[in-house]
Amino acid sequence: MTDPTPHSAPPELPPPDGTALTEALFRLLRLKTTPVAMKLFQHEADLQSVPRLRRPTGIHTADQIVGQAARLGQTVGITAADLVGPQCSAVLGLSPRDEAFEQGTPFVGVWFATPADAAAHQRAMHCAPHGRYAAMAVSPLNAGRLPDPDIALVYANPAQMILLINGLQWAGYRRLEWGAVGESACADSWGRALATGEPSLALPCFPERRYGGVPDDELLLALRPAQLAQAITGVERLAANGLRYPIPPYGVQMDVRAGMARSYGAAPPPAGSA
Repeated sequence: MTDPTPHSAPPELPPPDGTALTEALFRLLRLKTTPVAMKLFQHEADLQSVPRLRRPTGIHTADQIVGQAARLGQTVGITAADLVGPQCSAVLGLSPRDEAFEQGTPFVGVWFATPADAAAHQRAMHCAPHGRYAAMAVSPLNAGRLPDPDIALVYANPAQMILLINGLQWAGYRRLEWGAVGESACADSWGRALATGEPSLALPCFPERRYGGVPDDELLLALRPAQLAQAITGVERLAANGLRYPIPPYGVQMDVRAGMARSYGAAPPPAGSA
C-alpha cells in the first residue's frame, strides 16, 4: 500500500568546514603540506568575489598555481590566458581538447617515442568538461576563501596516504582503482576528480615536482570535500583502534603474533597451550 503521507526531501547538509578538515588532517596524519581547495567559476568576473585573491603577473603552469596555495598559503585565481598552454588549461576544462591537443606533437621525441605514443597519451588524460567554466581559483583549505569548493587536494607521503585511503574505505567499502597517465599527472588527480567526482590518487609528475614544488616523498589525492570528511571520520575510527600515524616498525625478526592480534583479531593462545 502506498503511504499517503507526503515526504519532504531530506535537508541538504552544509558543506564540510575546511578549517576543521585541515585541523583533523594535521592532528591525525601530521601532514607537512597545507591541503588545498580548488573551485571552478563560470565567469572570470566571479573571481572578484574571492577574498584576498591574487592574479598572476606572468605565465605559469597549473602546478605552480596549486603550489602557491599549498606551499605559500596564497589564494590565486587564473584563466586559460594565465597558463603556459592547453596542456594545463584543458585539464581544468578552461580550453578545448582540440586537434593540436589530441596530437601532442611537442611530446614526440621528448616524452614519447612516436607520434602515435604521444597521441595515445593525450587521449588517456582525464580533463574537466570544456565550456562550463572560464576561471579557476585555489586557496588553502583552512582559509575559508572558497566556499563549497569543487575538490580538495591533499599532499601526503605514502604512509599517511594509505591511512587516508583506509579511512575512506572504513564505511561503505569499495575497491579504489587509479591509473598513471605518466607525464601530465595532474590529469590523474584534479583532472580526474573534476571530471568524474571520484577520489583520485596520483603520482605527481616531473613538472609538478620541478615547477609545483612537490617534494620527492609526496603523493596527491584529489577528492570532494564531503569525501574527505568521510575519510577523516574513518581515520578517526582507525586511530581509536590503534591504527595511527606514524606507523611504528614492529621489527623484521620479531614474533609477529602479539602485534597481529592487536591489529587483526583476538589475542593468540599462550605459547605451549594445547
